[in-house]
Amino acid sequence: MVELLAPAGTWESLKAAVESGADAVYLSGKTFGARAFADNFNKKELQKAVDFAHMRNVAIHVTVNTLVDNSELSDLADYLVFLYSIGVDAIIVQDLGVAKIACSVAPKLTLHASTQMSVNNLDSVKILEKMNFSRVVLAREVSLENIKFICRHTHIEIETFIHGAICVCYSGQCLMSSMIGGRSGNRGRCAQPCRLPYTLVDEKGTDLLQNADAGQYLLSPRDMNTFDIIPKLIEAGISSFKIEGRMKKPEYVAIVVDAYRKKIDSYYKSVSFQEKEVKKELSQIFNRDFTTAYLLDRPGRKMISDSKPNNRGLLIGRVQKYDKQTYIADIKLTGDLNKGDKIDFWVKIGGRVNTNVTELKISGKNVESAHNGEIVSIKLPGHVQEHDRVFKILDSKLNEKAKAFFNSSDPVRKLPLDIKITAHIGEAVKIDMTDGDELNSSYTADFIAEKALKRPLTYETTIKQMDRLGNTIYYLRNLDCDIDDSVMVPMSILNDIRRQAVNILEQKRLQRFIPQETAISDTWKQSLLPVRNREKHAVKLVVAVDNIKKLNAALKGGCDGVLFGGDSYSHQSITEEEYTNAVLLCKNADTPIYLSMPRILRQEQSGVAEMFFRNLSAEKFSGIYVHSIGQIEHIQNLCAQYDIKLPIWTDYSMNIFNNAAIKFLQEQNISGCMLSPELNMQQIKAVLKCSSLPLEVFVQGNIELMVSEYCLPGSFLGSLDTGKCSAPCASGKFYIKDRKNEHFPVVTDQFCHMHVLNGRELVMLSHVPDLCELGLERLRIDGRYMNSTKLHETVKLYREVISKGKYHKIFQNDLVENIEGTNFTRGHFFRGILSND
Repeated sequence: MVELLAPAGTWESLKAAVESGADAVYLSGKTFGARAFADNFNKKELQKAVDFAHMRNVAIHVTVNTLVDNSELSDLADYLVFLYSIGVDAIIVQDLGVAKIACSVAPKLTLHASTQMSVNNLDSVKILEKMNFSRVVLAREVSLENIKFICRHTHIEIETFIHGAICVCYSGQCLMSSMIGGRSGNRGRCAQPCRLPYTLVDEKGTDLLQNADAGQYLLSPRDMNTFDIIPKLIEAGISSFKIEGRMKKPEYVAIVVDAYRKKIDSYYKSVSFQEKEVKKELSQIFNRDFTTAYLLDRPGRKMISDSKPNNRGLLIGRVQKYDKQTYIADIKLTGDLNKGDKIDFWVKIGGRVNTNVTELKISGKNVESAHNGEIVSIKLPGHVQEHDRVFKILDSKLNEKAKAFFNSSDPVRKLPLDIKITAHIGEAVKIDMTDGDELNSSYTADFIAEKALKRPLTYETTIKQMDRLGNTIYYLRNLDCDIDDSVMVPMSILNDIRRQAVNILEQKRLQRFIPQETAISDTWKQSLLPVRNREKHAVKLVVAVDNIKKLNAALKGGCDGVLFGGDSYSHQSITEEEYTNAVLLCKNADTPIYLSMPRILRQEQSGVAEMFFRNLSAEKFSGIYVHSIGQIEHIQNLCAQYDIKLPIWTDYSMNIFNNAAIKFLQEQNISGCMLSPELNMQQIKAVLKCSSLPLEVFVQGNIELMVSEYCLPGSFLGSLDTGKCSAPCASGKFYIKDRKNEHFPVVTDQFCHMHVLNGRELVMLSHVPDLCELGLERLRIDGRYMNSTKLHETVKLYREVISKGKYHKIFQNDLVENIEGTNFTRGHFFRGILSND
């Protein structure tokens, strides 16, 4: 039976999840979790949460899914040992370094690969399977057909999201919050810039959607809702259904879990329920409109909640009449409205007005509730217009239903308990218990049963005492009394043996989850963080390009290597002829050429890499850069198949943040890696001091902030949702403009992935001499968004500065400041990002 996995950011949400029917709950400690703004759980609370859940046969998965800095690795190791010791069922991991340390200090700790690993094909699943991961949380962008394929071809568990908020960018690949605000989603502090208003403009700043009936929230996805296709998802072979919402209130958790519990049970057990009412509750508790995302198709603008980025509630009527003097509105209802509800008026002029309903009137009389077809009068705090729509954003009755799952001290979900009482005159009184999981306990009292003088013990008296299970997790199913007819046992003895036996049983329930083996000590430090003496060497300048014209510009500028191919920013496929020509040009220039893999390859695009080997003579390249753990597996298999030795480097999207991750890559026979662009200068120095592999960093270019299956121009200008996009991205340039008038370039690659770039170009020219002293192997210029003239000039200048260092003439008379200009960024080299704390 598929697992129903629920979120918990607070104790109330944990209780709501468990009591409303979750099979497992995922939550976070105070550190290393990707929802730093949730309340989360300290160590004492984690232990309590694990015991609470395990007592009820519910698993606890702890998110350890942020990128971890070298300085935090010791604390991380201690934390992982603690999690193992309290019996957590699994940890959810993004950082390969976290996985590496977990395998070192607590090898029996179960690993789940986070959706932030962007796993979207079988190759990635297969390599994680080899790494002893027991489960993979697929990217939300994976289609139902591809999920079926993956499930059929792997032995480990596959988990997918079924409900809640979704990211517009591939999870784990978004740098937008980080680069523009210093709050990194990869470090648990995403500021959700995707929920802000934007305008789609061209090079002249013209609003391209002013006549397109589009709202402002062009990057804000609707919430996922798969309620109607749960049977298809079950039949696909998915092991776990995941509900998003660690930042949501416990009422939300209770209603959503309850809804999907009923839907899942109806599939397996043919249990009927009021499906229409449950779907209404799902919509009422929170929605931005709903979508099935990419499970069934590529929905385009139908996936975006462009008119409102937060809860829109349920439409319950329209304003029929409004009195500007009294502020009283008459509303013709199309749904129910109760005192205590909260409603939102979508006002044509002046935005929105919302109010808590404290008084309802029908024909001048106060009422508690009103229903479809009735006209109610409500006093408002602001002005509205006739015909304005009215949405209920909080339903008081639904909230009361939700609170019943977590407000009571008595459990909602209880296990059956069978009890046998043995009481014979002259013998000690004994109790035996067996619960619904076939766990047993026995307890014998010190009291010796006596012959009754007045009131002998009866079955009726006994069952009354045994049924006093209070706020335990049990209810009495059967009572067997083996008692003499005239025996006497005080009520206090019966109550005591019941309590003692239940306590023994509860301890047995918890004991099942306590690990039998202890974790390992600090021996990991010697292998993962050895201090190395790095020999100084000339730093190489590598330039990334996506067409021949730019390749020629890079070669002319004097680069030491070319990174060719991958994602084309012109929406044009890079042909085999262009790859062949690129190899020839670099050979003639005696310059190494490295093959760049595309950043995202869906399952149906997995043949792209094979084409390189089959048709392009991959051995002519000096190496290959990969963007995902699955691409490592795939390329290595192809190298073996074609008997080619090809150095493999990992690119920046692998989010390499610490030396534990680098050690892992070394064990996978990786030749070098590009560091995360979120590291600052001091962190880079620390990583270099212990690195077992050559390293590379960005120094110039428009850094990608997002990569997405959602294409903004295609969705709103190309009718993508019809299935036949007119490809507006192929002509002209597009930008999204934010509230501060910053323009972020939008480009679309040959696979129709949208890439949002930083509008401020990264420029580290004046700091190149310092970077050359660190011990880096390579510096990279990303020239894909530059024209060939600028690229040539940029490469030439960097090449000269690398050669001459601080004695180059641009460092005299502040020339370098004039060259760099003003509209640029240093990225995170000096400001860094907020910590995990």
